[in-house]
Amino acid sequence: MEGLKIEESLLSLLKSRKRERIEDIRGAYYRDTTAIIHSSAFRRLKHKTQVFFAPSNDHICTRMEHVLHVASIASTICRPLGLDTELAWAIGMGHDLGHTPFGHVGERIISKLSLERGLGEFEHEVNSLRVVDFLSNNGKGLNLTYAVRDGIVSHNGEDLRKRIIPTYQIKDLNSITSRKGLIPATFEGAVVRFSDTIAYLGRDYEDAKRLGILKGLSLPQIVKDRLGESNGSIINTLVNDLIEGASVDNGIGFSDDIFEAVSAFSEFNYRHIYRSDILNGYTRYFTRLINLIVNYLEDIYSSYGLDEKGYLSEKNMLAAGFYNHIRDMQPQYIEKEGDDKRMIIDYVAGMTDNFCLDCANEIIKPEHLNDEIEMSQTGKWFDAPY
Repeated sequence: MEGLKIEESLLSLLKSRKRERIEDIRGAYYRDTTAIIHSSAFRRLKHKTQVFFAPSNDHICTRMEHVLHVASIASTICRPLGLDTELAWAIGMGHDLGHTPFGHVGERIISKLSLERGLGEFEHEVNSLRVVDFLSNNGKGLNLTYAVRDGIVSHNGEDLRKRIIPTYQIKDLNSITSRKGLIPATFEGAVVRFSDTIAYLGRDYEDAKRLGILKGLSLPQIVKDRLGESNGSIINTLVNDLIEGASVDNGIGFSDDIFEAVSAFSEFNYRHIYRSDILNGYTRYFTRLINLIVNYLEDIYSSYGLDEKGYLSEKNMLAAGFYNHIRDMQPQYIEKEGDDKRMIIDYVAGMTDNFCLDCANEIIKPEHLNDEIEMSQTGKWFDAPY
């Protein structure tokens, strides 16, 4: 961006890592992207809900597709502004690594469970930072640059803003416990935050139409007139508006007319999509599901501690997998946080939709008991003897 000058000392801090490492030909920010892509948390995004739980529908947006949209939109905006497209891409790819199964419905459920256990609110932005700093790589984290970590934790696209002026100040990311009031340190981080909004507004609307949720409803006229009616035209309008209005002094944001339409669009989606009967149904069902898994893990952890035989006696993949997890991570929790109180909430928050469903199925349908009966001699005599 013309006129944007960043002092060398600040540039150095933006590219700094928790653990020093010699950079290679990829450059600092592209290296962060590769670390994110190779992480287990990123791979799981393909089976995590964006808004609608529809695992058998290949055309409904998943969390994986959403982060690709955000990264693509952000780098597109940065290119003509002369900003760092690799930094924007890395933030976009990593911004939702801490999202829960079942989208924002799952986030609210896990946040309630977290509050009940005295652990504070669960916010996926803060948890995304937690994933890249601690939970990934068996407690070592991904060792990303400061600028990418700051962009990840500051990305709250649901907090609709007309304009953001980056702070270009280094804050203590380790002390952050809430997304409230966070402003990105860099222009690229601010661009990603707007790109998050751009990526979900039109796509969520199109998915809702495809699923028949918006029968008889159409977009507000102000949205049609100023933004367009297809996701492609909406993205194009919003991207160009941000580019045209960006400046060093005033930051980046929407023009008055466009922001008015964006606000109307957001309100439409909240009223008719996010508060729809189908998502309310999700809440009831997934609350029971997630509570079942959390309570089960708490029960077996209090019963078995670090005793492998106890977990294996449960004869299900959830118990066996959870043991492998706590074997590796429990010492890391004790060393870093002084206790392991967050370990189960963290574990469940990292699950995919499909894995949650499989875990619940194992808890309530003990197939191994049927196997034992079928292998016994008397188990074959299933008819009443009279």
